[in-house]
Amino acid sequence: DLYPLLKRKAAADLARAFKEGRPKKPKRISKHAWFAEEWHKDIVRKDMMLHFGAFITESSGHLSEYLPYYRKRKDLVQKYAREGYDGGTSFYADNWPTWRKMADKQRAQMLAGKEAMEWERSWEYASWIIEAREKDSPFRIHGNVMNNVQGAGQLISNLPADGCVEVACMIDRNGINPTRYGALPAQMAALCDSNMRMFDLGAQACIERSVEKAIYALMLDPLTSAVCSPAEIKEMTLKMVKAEKKFLPGYK
Repeated sequence: DLYPLLKRKAAADLARAFKEGRPKKPKRISKHAWFAEEWHKDIVRKDMMLHFGAFITESSGHLSEYLPYYRKRKDLVQKYAREGYDGGTSFYADNWPTWRKMADKQRAQMLAGKEAMEWERSWEYASWIIEAREKDSPFRIHGNVMNNVQGAGQLISNLPADGCVEVACMIDRNGINPTRYGALPAQMAALCDSNMRMFDLGAQACIERSVEKAIYALMLDPLTSAVCSPAEIKEMTLKMVKAEKKFLPGYK
């Protein structure tokens, strides 16, 4: 059992990070990355492990957005968030438009023969999945599949049967075969379920073009509901729908 060691290390890292405070002038090592000492990395993941008893694989930046604890007050953001992928405020919103344009430009250059295509495999699963299927070369991934896959019951027994879960999957010429996990620790299942219910309503809002269901979804979002009242969430949603009206035909 590695957890006692991991928890001691996490507690020591957090104590040091909180004592030092957020670096006032973080050193940038690339356009989208900053240097950080080990104890300033993954603060949210370490904190969640100490308080919930298990390690969560989602990055600290995203995890802080999915939970009601870390971004509801400025002092909490200052304490738990760091630069870039470790929780930088509006990091994706500020950079994604540029990243998308750069990626589109690079693809166009490659298709035009003006830029060489790199053939080295990345850490993304796609090419490995194709090879496993086509060559019958068994490969294991952790993939997102329906929890009630093939009607054989729930892979994770204490999460919604009609939801999507991430479990170990074996891949060969017979396809993608997910493995049954069983039950998550109750507190971890509750964290997952809080987001799954919200995502489900959000998907229904898109399929049905329902502003009402979009409001319901946001009222159930853990972070949004930690910051705003139901009336404030409804007002915010209606303002967003009005502002984006030309991109939301048929919504009512």
